[in-house]
Amino acid sequence: MNILNRIAADVRLMFRRPVRMQCAALCYRFKKKSAVPEMLLITSRDTGRWVIPKGWPMEGKMCHEAAAREAYEEAGVKGEAGAERIGFYMYDKAMDHGLKIECMVQVYPLVVLDMLKNFPEKGTRTMEWVSFAEGANRVVEPMLKDIILSFEQRLLATMNPAPQAVAR
Repeated sequence: MNILNRIAADVRLMFRRPVRMQCAALCYRFKKKSAVPEMLLITSRDTGRWVIPKGWPMEGKMCHEAAAREAYEEAGVKGEAGAERIGFYMYDKAMDHGLKIECMVQVYPLVVLDMLKNFPEKGTRTMEWVSFAEGANRVVEPMLKDIILSFEQRLLATMNPAPQAVAR
């Protein structure tokens, strides 16, 4: 029986599809009165779970540019996307006919400067601005939770830099 298990495992490996890549935007802004950072969550169209804007790479665009485009299409936000990836997470994307493929989602920060009234996927998703802690609580993917919380810490550190030691 052990040899059959090994053969079965080898066959599964041979037919395993490669991991697909997606690009995502962690959209954020600062509240006007308090300057407290908050992030944008949207619902997925198929399951209704809370996610960040993401999609497939686009020909002729770098991943952070594709992420910014997805943020516009899915949530109607425009802003400046950072070119440096702040992390990645893995998830299984359900495709048509029940097929699932493993995806690695590269996440880029996008500071939101404008929210548009009309955009391609308007009315197909729910959007909500939430605290980073609430955003991490709502998303399902554990690696994305970690990215959200660590990015908030980076933002807060840049807002309140640690005092410098005084040289004597």
